[in-house]
Amino acid sequence: MNLRTFDLNLLLVFDAIYGERSISKAAHKLHLSQPTVSNALARLRERLQDPLFERSAQGMWPTPRAKKLADPIRQALNVLERGLRGDEAFDFARSDREFVIAVEDYGEAVILPGFIKWLAEVAPNIRIRIRPESSAQLKAELREGAVDLALDYFVLTESAYRNTCVLTETLLSLTRRDHPLVSERLTLELYLALPHVVLAAPSNARPMIDLALHKRGLQRRIAVRVPHFVSMPVIVQTTDMIGTVPRRMAYLYADNFRLKSHAVPLRIPQFPVYLIWHESVESDEGHQWFRDHLREFCQRL
Repeated sequence: MNLRTFDLNLLLVFDAIYGERSISKAAHKLHLSQPTVSNALARLRERLQDPLFERSAQGMWPTPRAKKLADPIRQALNVLERGLRGDEAFDFARSDREFVIAVEDYGEAVILPGFIKWLAEVAPNIRIRIRPESSAQLKAELREGAVDLALDYFVLTESAYRNTCVLTETLLSLTRRDHPLVSERLTLELYLALPHVVLAAPSNARPMIDLALHKRGLQRRIAVRVPHFVSMPVIVQTTDMIGTVPRRMAYLYADNFRLKSHAVPLRIPQFPVYLIWHESVESDEGHQWFRDHLREFCQRL
């Protein structure tokens, strides 16, 4: 293909449709009319001799050719955007760059407060925006650069994503300090007898505690399911319920809500927490500085 005769604006249209899976949403993102985007797609289909996108119940679904083109086009656009932004020489002390991090309430409570405190001292103008979704929900936005990093328990397996383990966790249980039934040692018998407040799991997942109990033919008594960890210590503090959370979060909640932490009376494997980003930002100096320091901070926790 002769790039001198190729309209490079068509690549922006391709990238927007691929990310949005919709011509109307792509038009809105690009601040163009829907007919303009449809016309651009028609021209691109003609130049590449491929339909690229086909209408389906899930929106504009990419063809195999489009899937092969998506990452190279996004990487090329990222290189252009970074070059025009002129941030190759990253001055963290003066930069006012915003970094967008996808993190659910574990990272928001345990990791980010201390990191943001450190950041305010060494790079006071850098801004943070938190997205509360999991990395699996934001793959396209990580690829497109709309989200810089994700902290998650699960890796993204596609080769274009980078996953590095920044810490490992285990679980502790929490009860109120004046619980009438719980003394210093939490036995398995008492653990099973107490009512539990638990984090609601996705329909296709099963918490590791329940998996460990199931292997022994046991199950806990679940009284309340909550969508976020943050409400668990409040419920535990005001009831006779027990809640089980990641260890670092348990220490945080125990200190702030006057709760007592206990070892879970089961053999529970440790689990990793990953820092995740897309390969397109691998050589971005600002991104590299930010993620390296976030990784180092996590490893000190």
